[in-house]
Amino acid sequence: MTSFQLSAMEDMVEKFLDAAARGDLTQVSSHLSRVPSLINRTGCSGWTALMLAARNGHYQVAEMLVSLGCDKFSVNASSQTAYDIAKFWGHRHIAGLLSRSEGRRVLPGGEPHLQENYFSRETLDRLSARRTDEVWLEAKQKDPDTVYLLFSNLSPMVSASQEDDDEGHIQLCRLRYEAVKDLLEKPSTVLIFLGMERMKNPSSSQTSEPPVWFAVSTDEDPAELLRRCREATCSFPKSGNRDLLKFSEEDAGVVAQARSVLAWHSRYSFCPTCGSGTRLEQGGYKRSCLNSECRSQQGVHNTCYPRVDPVVIMLVIHPDGNQCLLGRKKVFPAGLFSCLSGFVEPGEAIEEAVRREVEEESGVKVGPVQYVSCQPWPMPSNLMLGCLAAAVSTDIKVDETELEEARWFPRQQVIDSLFRGASSTLIVPPRQTIAHQLIRHWISVNSNL
Repeated sequence: MTSFQLSAMEDMVEKFLDAAARGDLTQVSSHLSRVPSLINRTGCSGWTALMLAARNGHYQVAEMLVSLGCDKFSVNASSQTAYDIAKFWGHRHIAGLLSRSEGRRVLPGGEPHLQENYFSRETLDRLSARRTDEVWLEAKQKDPDTVYLLFSNLSPMVSASQEDDDEGHIQLCRLRYEAVKDLLEKPSTVLIFLGMERMKNPSSSQTSEPPVWFAVSTDEDPAELLRRCREATCSFPKSGNRDLLKFSEEDAGVVAQARSVLAWHSRYSFCPTCGSGTRLEQGGYKRSCLNSECRSQQGVHNTCYPRVDPVVIMLVIHPDGNQCLLGRKKVFPAGLFSCLSGFVEPGEAIEEAVRREVEEESGVKVGPVQYVSCQPWPMPSNLMLGCLAAAVSTDIKVDETELEEARWFPRQQVIDSLFRGASSTLIVPPRQTIAHQLIRHWISVNSNL
């Protein structure tokens, strides 16, 4: 491209961005009709047309840009999305527009209900009312369209993703009834009803029900189980928790449900109240003691149903507002620091759990606590309760049984590590973790826009 052509393009970009900043819908539309590639072009400090429209409250321009497929998740030089900008300047109608997305938000905003964390996607309708309908469940088990997920030692059968990427993504192997029917007849097999596929485009003319999904756990030899899969690339992941972070958002949500329930079954073969054997009921969501005299047969007991263990995970903010407290365990890779976390104790509120855990692990005292969002964590069955916490002291005294080190990190260093990989002394947790999202959240709501 000649210097003249470059100059002409730069001039066109400038006029296009100026029209977006002024809210001139006609001019924005006219520019895009001639040069569609303008839609994601950036100007000063990396600002796009959508960011400028969001900054100045021009809803119609923002709506048109979104409808034409602009990149809602691109960031400017301050690492802010258009959503962050709209929220900061109080344009709620535009923030609402930008939060409604079929995909997952890359940078969570300040509204907890707008954030979807990894493992949180609900691909299936759980149909809990159907769990007691044994006739319906048995019929669905034999349905040729029913999907079975096979687990061995809590590890799901997977295959390499068909997407072209270099990140080693994996996908769940979906088996049919004929491939697992002999396993279903064995007493040691655990069968869990997961739910029914949600219809993406429901229509009044559709007569058949969508497929239902089951999870099957067996103690059969893993090598023999792999023969049931038609794909040569099928395997049971060997690296445990790390491989659970390689699924698509949809598969990850299913894995979180299935693995958590199966992990509970693996620990509760016997009644924790009297020690007798138990039987599986309600599609795998209840175990009942076989001893009719057991106290667990009277009333509701959490030993009968799958348990979820609440864990607080918090990003502690320095009193100056420009630093955050991160810690590392000895087992972490070199340079990796994360948010502090700990189990909620019986009779303890989330806020008090945050204050107690932070002080126990780091010696830092915490005042106000703000809930942000939560994340199922099927390792084995935790619910991570993500919070921001305001420190009221700054001296660090690490509990060496919990942490190897804890430090205050300046905001700019965190930004450099998160977006540019420029910090050799700080590696943040992967994007699939709620710790990563809490860090992004803090950066987005503490921005100089």
